[in-house]
Amino acid sequence: MCADRSNVTLASRRFAKTARLTLVLFSALAGTAGAAAGDKTDVVRDLAGRVGPIVGSALACRDIARPRIQAIVDKFTAVIVEASSNEAERSDLTQSFDRSVADGRGAVTTGRTDCRSADRQLTDLERSIAGPGPGPGPSVAAIAPSSAAAATSPTAPVAAGSPVRGVTDQEIRFGIAAPFSGSAKELGRQMKLGIDTAFNRVNEAGGVEGRMLKLIAADDGYEPTRTTDAMKQLYEKDQVFGIIGNVGTPTALVAVPYALERKLLFFGAFTGANVLRNDPPDRYIFNYRASYAEETDVVVRYLVKLRRIPIRQIAVFAQQDTYGDSGFAGVSKAVRALGVNDASIVRLNYKRNTVDVDDAIIQLKLQKPPIKAVVMVATYRAAAKFIEKTHDLFPGMIYTNVSFVGSTALADELMLLGPRYASGVIVTQVVPAVSGYSSIVLEYKNALAKYFPGEAPDYVSLEGYVAANVLIQGLKRTGPQLDTEKLIDVLENTRNFDLGLGANLGFGRAEHQASHKIWGTALDDNGKYQAIELE
Repeated sequence: MCADRSNVTLASRRFAKTARLTLVLFSALAGTAGAAAGDKTDVVRDLAGRVGPIVGSALACRDIARPRIQAIVDKFTAVIVEASSNEAERSDLTQSFDRSVADGRGAVTTGRTDCRSADRQLTDLERSIAGPGPGPGPSVAAIAPSSAAAATSPTAPVAAGSPVRGVTDQEIRFGIAAPFSGSAKELGRQMKLGIDTAFNRVNEAGGVEGRMLKLIAADDGYEPTRTTDAMKQLYEKDQVFGIIGNVGTPTALVAVPYALERKLLFFGAFTGANVLRNDPPDRYIFNYRASYAEETDVVVRYLVKLRRIPIRQIAVFAQQDTYGDSGFAGVSKAVRALGVNDASIVRLNYKRNTVDVDDAIIQLKLQKPPIKAVVMVATYRAAAKFIEKTHDLFPGMIYTNVSFVGSTALADELMLLGPRYASGVIVTQVVPAVSGYSSIVLEYKNALAKYFPGEAPDYVSLEGYVAANVLIQGLKRTGPQLDTEKLIDVLENTRNFDLGLGANLGFGRAEHQASHKIWGTALDDNGKYQAIELE
């Protein structure tokens, strides 16, 4: 333990020295405007070896805000562009920086430094860059006024000579607005984790047309009142090319119009709501997953035809907002499709971002004949609380959940209560079983273990991984001259491609949902999901 502490302390001292030297190096570069190209590149290469490890160690720490790190990367990218006289020099300097970033990641994962030190080192670097240079020399902002301004200004193009927002010669920036705080934060964390895993995998192989894929996160807390600010941050401040993996239906009601008004790609959101599935589809909205209507249709048919539950003894426990509305509408549609009047379907409500289920339970107790199955359109904590409070009151109750619930988080919550609460709980999935051996699942688990060691496989992160890979396929097919309209044209002509899911994926001008496949799973006594047949 003492040795470990000494190593971290020594690393911290080295990084503090690096942060102090960084300002000197930036200022030195500013003074080389008339110097030979070779002198400039030597200075930047030295700078890469000092800044890169700080960036890398920060990237290895999930609690350090990505926009802070991205700001440093953007500034340094501008420095590389300014110092390079040709593409070969630019590529060499970028690779040197990337190697140093990888070294910084390794310093955290191997215990040579810790996240507290990484945060402190990043803060020191931010201060040194923001502050005036030593002596009469110009500040870092003067190094490359056109490039640096382009990289950081919310209204200017992302890089000199690049007319496409969020796209440079080195990278393509995407944003995600999701809950990273509050009662649904695990959904946002897992979705981002899956996308990051896919991006890291393609980046290690050279990116897409030589461009690295970056994901920038904004926290909306799963509250629509915060979503506009989150989207505005990603669009105006972070200058993203597109949005991927946004979480939630009530938040989508705000985010989707924002994206459409700006012709901003909105891809692979973690919601099955119809607001993203207009007919004909909105040009800039693309979904990976099956809809809630499809999930609830499958589960109602399962309950009625396989489990022999009368429709009048099926209730819906739903969040009291548009997410709950979408799920309830799906159940109603499925009931009507079976030739039964949907007027008698009981809806049991709870408020978003709470676990207040008491009113729902009071209403449940009043039902005659007694309810035998509940279709749950909820998030994991509210779902677990409802199961906890009704499990013994209604022996043999069948609980089903749509995929948005957060399967792993739900299992964890229920197993804390005891195996009897978990056993038999059903979750419909829009990705294959994470315990299985399909090609995409094995690829995902290997990549997750490589880039995020210690993170357990999860249905939400797997969905993020799959959605990101669908997007990556589109980016690759678009080629080097990337812009939003070209990418959408490519996506609309992408049909019948196989990621190893066991079902082909595809889009069309009239079809912006890649998959319609539903998988059934149920928890066993050990809190593990096992595959079940729904039909």
